Amino acid sequence: MYLDFYGLADRPFEITSNPRFLYFTDRHREALTNLEYGLSSAKAITVLLGQAGTGKTTLLRAALMSERCHHVRCLFVLNPTLTRGEFLETLAQQFGLGDTASRSKSVFLSQVEAVLRERRAHGEIIALVVDEAQSLSNELLEEIRLLTNIETPDEKLLPLVLAGQPEFGERLNEPGLQQVKQRVALRCEILPLTLPETASYIAKRIRTAGGEAARLFTREAVMAIYDYTKGVPRTINVVCDNALISGFALGRQPVDRDIIMEVCRDFDLRGTAARADQTPQKERMFFGPAASAGASGVAAAHKSGPDEPTAGTEGHDRPRPRPFGLRGLR
Repeated sequence: MYLDFYGLADRPFEITSNPRFLYFTDRHREALTNLEYGLSSAKAITVLLGQAGTGKTTLLRAALMSERCHHVRCLFVLNPTLTRGEFLETLAQQFGLGDTASRSKSVFLSQVEAVLRERRAHGEIIALVVDEAQSLSNELLEEIRLLTNIETPDEKLLPLVLAGQPEFGERLNEPGLQQVKQRVALRCEILPLTLPETASYIAKRIRTAGGEAARLFTREAVMAIYDYTKGVPRTINVVCDNALISGFALGRQPVDRDIIMEVCRDFDLRGTAARADQTPQKERMFFGPAASAGASGVAAAHKSGPDEPTAGTEGHDRPRPRPFGLRGLR
């Protein structure tokens, strides 16, 4: 509804896992490399950790779309809160096995191994991806461990990816899960975005959607977005999308900090309202020396606080919003 108003070809802040909008931090690049290697080389277990909303599913889809994984076909278990019987039934359906396999574990394992060997003989790797792994029961984790025993003398026939929140990494330290942990061949973690990364993330999505960042958000708005979303991409998308709707309804372009604050209040998001002297230097200067207003200007705006006037203004006046440009963002 707001595309023409902001000069966009697509909606930039949908919360679907679209790899076209994937933004790479160093951590994301490292995690993507690990996923591609684990899947294409049929490693026993690859663990991917990250807070909810940080982009694990998007990263998995990007790995599967890569050239390195062109011969990999993935089966997904998206609901880990299953009983052992339901888990085997789900896998039997995804492998295209008969009803007998879903009722008998020995038949299931025999038929699955036959399918995996046949596919591998034709150069195809079948992998199993389990999302929300932190919710898996110890019983299901043991079943998953046993699946890694399906192998030839040279390679694993069913590589696994366990994607979950950081607490799953802690669970693997439990004494009863040591055999699962010993089979983890690769482990990677993605983190929430920093302030500079949040700015680049927003600009990247706007650019991918055919727009110009300076037409959509002021710099003060971007800093408020980071403050209230804590750098979690899914929450950033929700705030930005709703802010664009509000800006369109008000006929206001670019979106300023006031609109961001209103949206964050509606979603009951809590910001830190930190002053510049409490913020690391690398975050205060997130636009870099190449930015049109200069890093010092950004630092000064942040130092004055979210509700304080800058020098040279009257107490009842607000600082003039500055455009959010692309220059200096990497």
